[in-house]
Amino acid sequence: MVRKIVSGGQTGADRAALDFAMEWNIPHGGWIPKGRLAEDGRLPEKYRLKEMDSADYARRTEQNVIDSDATLIFSHGKLTGGSLLTQKLALKHGRPCLHVNLQETNAFTAAQSVHAWIKEKGVKVLNVAGSRKSQDKRIYRATFDILEAAYHMSLINTHMDPSFGRRDPLPETVDQAVERLGTQLSFKDKSQIARMGYGELKTLDHTLGHYIEDNFGLRDGNNALMASCSFFLGKTSVKEAEAVSLIIMKLWEKLQSSHGLRVVH
Repeated sequence: MVRKIVSGGQTGADRAALDFAMEWNIPHGGWIPKGRLAEDGRLPEKYRLKEMDSADYARRTEQNVIDSDATLIFSHGKLTGGSLLTQKLALKHGRPCLHVNLQETNAFTAAQSVHAWIKEKGVKVLNVAGSRKSQDKRIYRATFDILEAAYHMSLINTHMDPSFGRRDPLPETVDQAVERLGTQLSFKDKSQIARMGYGELKTLDHTLGHYIEDNFGLRDGNNALMASCSFFLGKTSVKEAEAVSLIIMKLWEKLQSSHGLRVVH
């Protein structure tokens, strides 16, 4: 899992990465040109970036690449200008680099790719770059949302033992499944799930969802639990994916009251 987010503080993708890190209490940093220069003026002090001894944006860009394990670049379309330079500098210094072109992929697929790439490369310090706001007014929101979705995909994998649930009797009802998850998830995981918006729950399908399928017997024919899910949904039968989504939603509803609620956006 990423331990630190680095960026150059520019508007757009850079700023989205820093705001994402602050939102989720992930340490952040990086280098910024002398005078804390960005296209919207001086970067506020709340962003913990260090000033270079030069106002040269290229030097800042290179130092952030050097100080990170890997670089992630967001754009809508081909890389140009500073983003293209960032990619070239990553290659120059032998750092893994992933370009997410949002003209060629949707946000959810992009989040899956980012999550898998970070895991494969073992990235701890991630440099995030991309288009500035004046070039792409959509890039801030897209970058923030994809980073957040990828983070949600990683949080369960970090703390849960995939074999833990196999030692216990299989849950036979939705309530039992939710209760079981409550005993197996860490406090941090439960707090983070509680802070998620309803629309973000889908990002847990590939982590917590797979855990539920494997350890609650949904793939092995846990008929009692499937019947309980059918009852909750008012259907005669449900598919595994529907059962998983229901259990995650019920867990989320329970955690909101016990672990704090984030405003849905």
